[in-house]
Amino acid sequence: MCLPTQAERIYTDLWLPLERDLGDRLEQLMWLHLVLTGDERVRRQDLYVAQQERLHRAGGTEAAVESYLRELTRRAPHLRTLTEPDREPDQAVRDSLRRLASWPTTAAYPALMALLEKRELGELSTVDLATALGYMESFLVRRMICKVAPNSLARIFEDLPAQLPADQPVADGVRWVLSGQRRSWPTDEELRTAIRTKRFYQQGQPAQRKLVLQRLEESHEHPEPVDFAKAKLTIEHVLPQTPTQEWLDVLAEDGGDPVERHRELLHTLGNLTLTAVNATLSNHPFQRKQDLLAASHLELNRQIAGTSRWGAGEILARAEDLADRAIRLWPGPVGAHQVEKARDWSLLHRALAALPAGGWTTYGEMAALIDSHPRPVGVHLANTPGVVNAHRVLGFDGRVSATFRWADADRGEVLDVLRADGVRLDEHNTADWDQWLSAAGIAELLGLDATGLAGEPEDADDYDIYSGRFEEQLEMCNPADEVQGVDALLSCWLELGGRFGFGDGAKVTSCFLLLDRPGRKHVWPFTIYPTYGAAGYIEVVFLHLATREPFTDPAIRDELRLRLNKIPGIDIPASKLALRPSFPLTVLADPANVRALGEILRWFRDTAER
Repeated sequence: MCLPTQAERIYTDLWLPLERDLGDRLEQLMWLHLVLTGDERVRRQDLYVAQQERLHRAGGTEAAVESYLRELTRRAPHLRTLTEPDREPDQAVRDSLRRLASWPTTAAYPALMALLEKRELGELSTVDLATALGYMESFLVRRMICKVAPNSLARIFEDLPAQLPADQPVADGVRWVLSGQRRSWPTDEELRTAIRTKRFYQQGQPAQRKLVLQRLEESHEHPEPVDFAKAKLTIEHVLPQTPTQEWLDVLAEDGGDPVERHRELLHTLGNLTLTAVNATLSNHPFQRKQDLLAASHLELNRQIAGTSRWGAGEILARAEDLADRAIRLWPGPVGAHQVEKARDWSLLHRALAALPAGGWTTYGEMAALIDSHPRPVGVHLANTPGVVNAHRVLGFDGRVSATFRWADADRGEVLDVLRADGVRLDEHNTADWDQWLSAAGIAELLGLDATGLAGEPEDADDYDIYSGRFEEQLEMCNPADEVQGVDALLSCWLELGGRFGFGDGAKVTSCFLLLDRPGRKHVWPFTIYPTYGAAGYIEVVFLHLATREPFTDPAIRDELRLRLNKIPGIDIPASKLALRPSFPLTVLADPANVRALGEILRWFRDTAER
């Protein structure tokens, strides 16, 4: 419409080649162009309006439209390089882009596009580009290992190009900018602690976990390296998920409760490796595993095979070695030894002052609003006098925190003050969730951009946010033996090729056991709810299965029901085949039941994929 005389020429010369070259990525290029030229906060869903406004500001002339399309044409090869890393001629840059592609998100694209453009303009050498990409990889990998919530990633990478300092080389500038993100780039010590203690096997996405182990293997610089593109490697637990008494006896030798030690160490990085014989290794005694691992071409496995036993001491010692390698592979932030400057809490104070009568929120929502973590928010409110409505920030379960205290003069029983403020409380002193305000809702009250704060996940990055909430709620609301049973069931699902999805409910973060089926609707057999004030439960989603082949056949759904009913504690009537019946998490306290459920999951996968 802006090309009354030049439409045919410009369409043929510029638009049509772009369409042929990029296909449905053309819209993404248009959005990236807006971000890179100053509209950092434009959302993808607002692209049409933002593009109209940009052309209008440019005068809307034929020359302006042609100039815009020529800029898109210039940037198009950069986007193709990101989406097809094999097009990149330099080996180091190509390998970096391939690894970054393991993060299933486009959040980093604005920064990556800016770096490729700087190389094109001669402002960045190919060697320095590889260095800059390495810093970005480290930023992402360290955050994943340390389980840093990625809800601000898009904002960080959209802002990065404009924040690069003019007085530093570009690669150093990338590291400097990422280091200033409020300590969200974990330090060496934080990385080491996470490798020792966090459940790596249940963090991030499968491709990301495999990438970390692959890079650790490559750090050995074996003269005959494994071709990871061809090798069919999976992640193996050396200390098995279902330990025999022999394994528990070894753990007991290191002191403490062997069952608890098993739960603590099972999914940590120190106990994991890559192998092509996962099924063969199974839960065999360590001596049998030694023989198989010793024959491996991977240095990671040969080192494990070289130990005389495999208990807590060996797992933690290996974690230390892997931490040393990880610190060398993925350099940390600059100035990591310096104490972080005092945070500006003014936005938090403004947000609390804006709460309407009866309104309340949680530490987690306040942390999301100001790009922090719930713990420092709680510490600040407990120690800062004069913060309006600080008492209306409650725990994730809608109750007053057990550690709550007035920061200034004692105003009496906090529950009475909440009621006087209009907050409705039930018989368990839980606040009414109809009065709850999310971070996005409070941002809108303040007239701020709520992008990335909405309750529904906008992209794959939000996986870690909801995963963390689910894990926290599960551990706080259920006995240890049931938590261990859930962990084992989730691990079994991962090994069967499944993945997880998470609900974003205000009260409960549920976990879906999802199975992707290319070309068909994904399916899931169960949804796990940690709940509050009562036993957690597992929902069998016959209601949803009834709309997905082959489970549209009532006989197949009934077979699932009958298989479940063989497990003690489960009794689902035939009348529930079109509903969502459930059974309690107490069923998972028995390892034999967990194994039986694992076999049912295997049947479900095979049935769904046939």
